[in-house]
Amino acid sequence: MRSRLSLLADPMIAVLVIATSLALIVPATGETRGTAQNISNAAIFVLFLVNGMRIARGEIARGLANWRFFGPLFVYVFAVMPLLGLGLSHIAASFLPSVVALGFLYLGTLPSTVQSATSYTSLAGGNIALSVVGAALINIAGVFITAPLFALFAGGEAADIGMETIVRIGTILVLPFMIGQAIQGWTIDFLRERKSQVAWIDRIVIGTAVYVAFSGAVEQGLATMFGASQWGVLIGLIAVYLVAASGGAWLTGGALPIERGDRIAFLFAGAQKSVAIGAPLAAILFPAEVAGFVIAPLLLYHLFQLVVAAPLAGILAKG
Repeated sequence: MRSRLSLLADPMIAVLVIATSLALIVPATGETRGTAQNISNAAIFVLFLVNGMRIARGEIARGLANWRFFGPLFVYVFAVMPLLGLGLSHIAASFLPSVVALGFLYLGTLPSTVQSATSYTSLAGGNIALSVVGAALINIAGVFITAPLFALFAGGEAADIGMETIVRIGTILVLPFMIGQAIQGWTIDFLRERKSQVAWIDRIVIGTAVYVAFSGAVEQGLATMFGASQWGVLIGLIAVYLVAASGGAWLTGGALPIERGDRIAFLFAGAQKSVAIGAPLAAILFPAEVAGFVIAPLLLYHLFQLVVAAPLAGILAKG
C-alpha cells in the first residue's frame, strides 16, 4: 500500500477525462451511437460477470451477520443519502437544467464505491476487512435497489421503470452477476492473482459507458447549455453534498456501538459513491440524450470525493 493516495494516483480520473473529452470532440451520434450503445451494453455484461466471479459468497454471509454495522450502513446509503440528494435536486432545479438537477437524486440512490472506500479506510487505519465486505454488499444491493428507489423518489414522469427496463437490468446486470457467483469456485483465485489487470476491466467499461452517455448530451447541446454561473452552482452544490454526506456518515458511525476502526470504515463506505455502478446503470435507465446530463453530478462527486478523501484519511490516521 502506498503511503499516500492522491487525485493523480487514481487512473480512473484519467479514464473519465479521456472519455468525456472524446465525447466532446468526436461524439457517437446517429447510427454510430446505437452501435456504441450495444458495445457498451456488452461491456457492462462482462463487468458484472467479473464482479460475480470475484466477490466471495462467504464474504457476503459474514457481512450480513454483522448487522450492527451493515444495517445502519444500508439505511444511511439507501435512505439518508437519497433524501439529501432529493433536497439538493430541488434546489438545483432553480438554477440548472432539470435533467442535471435530477442527477443529484440519482447520485443519492447509488451504492458506495468498493475500491477507493477500502483504500482510504486502510490509509486511515480503519477496519479494512469490514470495509471490503460492507462496500461489496452495498454494491450488490445497489444493483437491485437503485433503479426502483430512484423511480420512487423521482416519480413516474422522470423515471418510468417499466417491464422493458426491468428486463434490461436483469439481462445486463443481474444475470451475469448470478452466473459469476455460480462459477466463482473455478475463477476467484485466478482473478485475485490478476487484481491489477482486472481493475482495468472496470475502468474501460466505465469509460465506455461515460463516453456513450456524454455523446448523447453533447448532441443535445451540453457544451453551450452551461454558463459560468451555472457551473459555479453545480460545483458548489456537489461540495455541499460531499461535506454533508461525510459529516453525516462520521456522526452516524459515532452514534453506533462500534469501534473507531469500524467507524472509519462506515465513513468511507457510507459517503462515497460508485461511478462503477452509476455510469453503466444510467446507460440502461435513461435514453442516450439524457444519461450524460444525469451523470454529470456523479462524475463531479467522484472527483471531489477523491480530492477530499486523501487528506481526510491522513488526519484520521493521526487521530
